[in-house]
Amino acid sequence: MSKSKVLNLKDKMNGNEMDLSLCNLSEVPVRELAAFRKATVLDLSCNNITSLPPEFCKLTHLVKVDLSKNQLTCLPDDLGNLGNLQHLDLYNNKLSGLPVSFSQLRSLKWLDLKDNPLELELAKAAGDCLDEKQCKQCASQVLQHMKDVQEEVDKVREKRFLKEREQEKKRDAKQREREAKEREVRKQEKAEEKERRRQEYQTQMDAAADKKAAMESAPKLGRSLIGLLIKLLLLLLLGLAAVAAACQLTDLQREGACVPVNAALGEGLTWARRQEVVVRQLVEDWSTTAKELLMKSTQASEN
Repeated sequence: MSKSKVLNLKDKMNGNEMDLSLCNLSEVPVRELAAFRKATVLDLSCNNITSLPPEFCKLTHLVKVDLSKNQLTCLPDDLGNLGNLQHLDLYNNKLSGLPVSFSQLRSLKWLDLKDNPLELELAKAAGDCLDEKQCKQCASQVLQHMKDVQEEVDKVREKRFLKEREQEKKRDAKQREREAKEREVRKQEKAEEKERRRQEYQTQMDAAADKKAAMESAPKLGRSLIGLLIKLLLLLLLGLAAVAAACQLTDLQREGACVPVNAALGEGLTWARRQEVVVRQLVEDWSTTAKELLMKSTQASEN
């Protein structure tokens, strides 16, 4: 608002009253009115105001407000903040109800709600408002009615709060249950995985043990077979020696069966004598070679 309009507002001041009636207003100049703290009486009647802005509820210095003969269809939710308001004229508007906070206007002593399309219960509480006495009764009865409405709203809100809280508890319980099941599943999976690894480890250990046992048993089996063969060979040699002794030292040497045995024995002894000569010659050669090598190493060390 320009400075000239502010000056016009000042021109509308008369003591503690701000008269803005018949100004063809479609909205309330709340920001400008807030500067006039001494204007405790505000007349906005006979205009084209359809609603009050939320900021109107900050004009807590107001004691008397005339909004009659406008086009109001609703009032701001925080109207109850006007704690000093004693006189409120809402005659001839289009109001069907009042905000729940209306019950907080504890200083209200006078109220006119005539010629408004009020809800049935509110209309009964408001009465006719035909004179000063009825307007005072209207203020008292409407305040009580709005207090009842406030209590009912509080009950509904409390029920809704308790219901939401109960639902939240159920959701939390379900969430905890779901988390517990998930933890149990994870625990079971870990246990199964651990058991699987344990079985794999045991299988590997068993396989290693079987392999080791097989490797250890193979040499034993080989040694046992060799030992058995040696025993059989010794028995065979003993048997042959016994046969040879029988054929050489007993009367059986003239038997036909001993003839090849004696022949083989003779040939074997001859071969052994020959080998003895060969071995003796080898030993002599080795001894001569060793002496020569020893002499050469001795001479080399002396040089």
